[in-house]
Amino acid sequence: MDPAVLRQKYAELFPESHEPICVAAPGRVNLLGEHTDYNDGFVFPMAIDPHILFVGGLNGTNKVRMFSLDFNEMSEFDLDRIDYSKDHGWSNYIRGVADQLIKAGYSLKGMDMVLQGDIPQGGGLSSSAALEVGAALLMSELNGLNADRVELVKLSQKAENEFVGVNCGIMDQFASMMGELDHALFLDCRTLEYELVRTGFEDMGYSVVVIHSGVKRGLVDSEYNIRRSQCEEAVQLLRRELPNIKALRDVGVEHLDLVNALPGDLAKRARHVVTENQRVLEGIKALEKGDVEFFGRLLNASHESLKSDYEVSCKELDILVAICQDTPGVVGSRMTGAGFGGSTVTIIKKGHVEQLRSRVMDEYPAKTGITPQFFVFTASAGARVLSE
Repeated sequence: MDPAVLRQKYAELFPESHEPICVAAPGRVNLLGEHTDYNDGFVFPMAIDPHILFVGGLNGTNKVRMFSLDFNEMSEFDLDRIDYSKDHGWSNYIRGVADQLIKAGYSLKGMDMVLQGDIPQGGGLSSSAALEVGAALLMSELNGLNADRVELVKLSQKAENEFVGVNCGIMDQFASMMGELDHALFLDCRTLEYELVRTGFEDMGYSVVVIHSGVKRGLVDSEYNIRRSQCEEAVQLLRRELPNIKALRDVGVEHLDLVNALPGDLAKRARHVVTENQRVLEGIKALEKGDVEFFGRLLNASHESLKSDYEVSCKELDILVAICQDTPGVVGSRMTGAGFGGSTVTIIKKGHVEQLRSRVMDEYPAKTGITPQFFVFTASAGARVLSE
């Protein structure tokens, strides 16, 4: 994607508007910490190279006009009345951000913008969060809001929860806004305290490979709500022995005997969350010591837990992970994202990436009839204004 192309389109569509600025917001991949965010737990995502670009400026009116190069569509709304659009679904993420900024007491002026993205769709790489975070940063810069970046993250999440209607946690928006080159983000989802952790993958000769299974995540919404309620039910039962806990985040691996005594599926769901939080903490220590091999083993354990205890994997994801784990040079592989489709993340020695690509492109379609998408990503900077 070329900012100059967006600037040219902006000049064609909005010749009367003010000189624009350019904002970029990246997607993200979650390395460890799956389904822990809504349990007040720990997550460890990293921002990735693909991103959404915005070119936008003030227009002297009370309207916001948006043109998507990806959809070749124009959509607009009035700042005095921000309605949900049934015709231009992509625009609702931007509408929702404007809505939340106004509700938070910020004053917005009319704006025009052109946007384009190269984040793979439907792979669980958070194109929606990038759209929200990029729009939030653009609006803040154009209107001189001087808004704190963490506040913009919170408002972006609220836009998706309350305007778009998706009950997501805060991890995706946080990673897109606060990411840093060559670092992953350790986030405490209860306190929103965060730490940038140098991954060292590049320096030590490893690559992060993300493979989109080609399976659309069809069951996520209904199953997601079931998992949330099961986790809440597990907390209620565990309070009989651990009266001070507020969420599964407060249950440690030293309490696994109590967890395992829970009835049926509740034991499995709680066991995943408790052990996954522990894996995040151990994974960060491993990277700080430069022990990528151990970090990889934690990815393998995470997938087994997501498959067997949380039961959010699917046949295709399991096939992909098995191919990856069986390939020389791979230190670890797992499904990433909400599950029931989407993508896998794999840590592999750089010299073996092409061997993995060849195996995946040969074996996975033979077993599933689906052609996967294969990506090699590096840890990217978070949302930023480009000075090109």
